[in-house]
Amino acid sequence: MQALTFAPPPPPNDQTEALRHEVRDFLAVELRDRPAQKRAESWSGGDPAFSRKMGERGWLGMMWPKKYGGHERSALERYVVLEEMLAAGAPVGYHWVAERQSGPNILKNGTQAQRDLILPRIARGELCFCIGMSEPDSGSDLAAARTRAERAQGGWLVNGTKVWTSSAHKADYMILFCRTGAKSDDDRHAGASQFLVDMKQAQQGGMTVRPIIDMHGEHHFNEVSIEDLLLPEDALLGKEGDGWKQVTGELAFERSGPDRFLSSFTLLVELVRELGPAAPERAAVAIGRITSHILALRRLSRSVAGMLQNGEDPALQASLVKDLGNSLEQEMVEIIRLLTDAEPTEAEGNPPYSVVLAHLILTAPSFSLRGGTREILRGIIARGLGLR
Repeated sequence: MQALTFAPPPPPNDQTEALRHEVRDFLAVELRDRPAQKRAESWSGGDPAFSRKMGERGWLGMMWPKKYGGHERSALERYVVLEEMLAAGAPVGYHWVAERQSGPNILKNGTQAQRDLILPRIARGELCFCIGMSEPDSGSDLAAARTRAERAQGGWLVNGTKVWTSSAHKADYMILFCRTGAKSDDDRHAGASQFLVDMKQAQQGGMTVRPIIDMHGEHHFNEVSIEDLLLPEDALLGKEGDGWKQVTGELAFERSGPDRFLSSFTLLVELVRELGPAAPERAAVAIGRITSHILALRRLSRSVAGMLQNGEDPALQASLVKDLGNSLEQEMVEIIRLLTDAEPTEAEGNPPYSVVLAHLILTAPSFSLRGGTREILRGIIARGLGLR
């Protein structure tokens, strides 16, 4: 059995603490009228105008080179902005995927033309991205993907279906994972590539986006059908056949951030407000336990951020952060709902605690699906530890 190690997280300093206060002052103004239910949407709630304001402040693309619209700041500074936004319930969803993983993927693997076209617009908060990964009958098992891109006159001809594609109905671009070659008996990950797809153009010539309404009655997910979609030659992202290596690097960004343990944080905030300073002992013990778990996960997550900044590949550590974080987020809802007699309801005029509780009871099941199911993550962890 191999050891799983985490590097020491970057230590805080005067610069990061000054940034933290700057972000809090900004949020105190921008979110002063944002209701608790909207804050509970966490990184699923989006507002293009808010994303542009973050871009104006220099809080998007913070670690990227200045020549691409970035600010060449540290991983810890970016982390401070992320956790403050999530803890406050800011509407970061419009730019979230673009800034979190698509931008770093393009920065590392894209052509010069792709970087010049895309990265400055992400840094300004102008672009929304979606990720074409999961497929019917394969889910989080990306190696089972069947969507295929074949060379054709003028570029690549693509056919297939993607499902559970968040924000495809409003995205400007998709990073599409598909087959461009054959798998082998020795390597089922071979023969995969990624493409940068202009969603507006694609929907005019071979791509259909259909909504999937969740049990909360909201439209976040989509089914994307692709039939004889011709992509230009320069839509290829990175090298042909390098798709698996690229997507696993991308998932390290997706799976390790504070979004993986702060999605239910608004509920904890509203519980503390509901109970007040004279909370029953049982509730105080539960709040202390949850808080200690959040602090431990925060330390692990900050460690992964530092490893990414150093050019390491913490895919295994990121999978552990997501699995533990998702478990906590879902457990929080079940633990907290038993601590009061309040009825969960989203009816207008009810206390914020009841409204947020009702929202998260319906939303929490998705936390262990987005970005990789629990089963897939534990398989990755077991393989990394030499257990399978």
